[in-house]
Amino acid sequence: MGTLTKQLYRYTHKRNMRHNENLWPFVKIKRNEQGEITALSYKGQPVALTSLSSLKEKYSGEILLAATGPSIKKIDFSALPPSVTRAGVNGAWHLHGALNFSLYFVVDMTFIDRQTALLKRIISNEKLIFFTTVMGVVKLINRFSYENIRCRLVIIEDICYETYKPSLQRHELRQVLKDNPQIVFSKTDPNTAFSLDVRRGVVDAGTVVYWALQVLYFLGFSKIYIAGLDMTHFSQPRFYENSATMLPSFLEDKVQDIVLPALTLASELFSSAQIEVVNLSTESAIPSTVFTRKDFTDVFK
Repeated sequence: MGTLTKQLYRYTHKRNMRHNENLWPFVKIKRNEQGEITALSYKGQPVALTSLSSLKEKYSGEILLAATGPSIKKIDFSALPPSVTRAGVNGAWHLHGALNFSLYFVVDMTFIDRQTALLKRIISNEKLIFFTTVMGVVKLINRFSYENIRCRLVIIEDICYETYKPSLQRHELRQVLKDNPQIVFSKTDPNTAFSLDVRRGVVDAGTVVYWALQVLYFLGFSKIYIAGLDMTHFSQPRFYENSATMLPSFLEDKVQDIVLPALTLASELFSSAQIEVVNLSTESAIPSTVFTRKDFTDVFK
């Protein structure tokens, strides 16, 4: 957005509203009583949205969530039954020929900035439900124009950085949200939480997989397989990269203190809800005590 607009915004809004400076005054939104964004316009253009409410518990059965760890290269997805719904994150779209994704998650704005050709293919898929942030929608419109976005757009928000609401620091989460029954906090880590109702926001834990798990819980799946959840070998390219095209990863320093406590909490909540989660990365740094580890070929013989 324009520098002058940003300066005006900063002069007229508190620091805890700074995360909105690239949206104001061009983005207008409306929320329903559950708190989700149900109407959005950008520079006067209404943007068609699929509401989270319309997707609540719409699904059942099994889903495969494809992440992007190097272990993906060892999996032959041709044995995956057609009854298993397919979801992906970020660069997992390179598997679309094999998996034919129906749900997709991109919440990393640098990924949208750097993966133009890939995003163009993703958003042109009319059968795809695409989960991203308000800023993600803005970036897609600016880069590809609204008429070229053919997928169904669903807004998900970081509960600490909701659009046009004051931001929260990670250490403030429990104090501010402790009375919200839809936000469950870890008993061992005071700053770790999980959102049971993503219409009220998603709790970030440094990885889009954690966002996706909260959404999949909300959608109603009874069994979740995760491929490419390696969380190790960060010096190696993702399965679709090589040494020349590899983008940096910022996860290595977050695994022990942020990612692992979050996935441990998720494991407890899924277990309580009788939702099974299977980690198909046998090389994963996530312990089998969190998510059961199984080889793909052993699961889908």
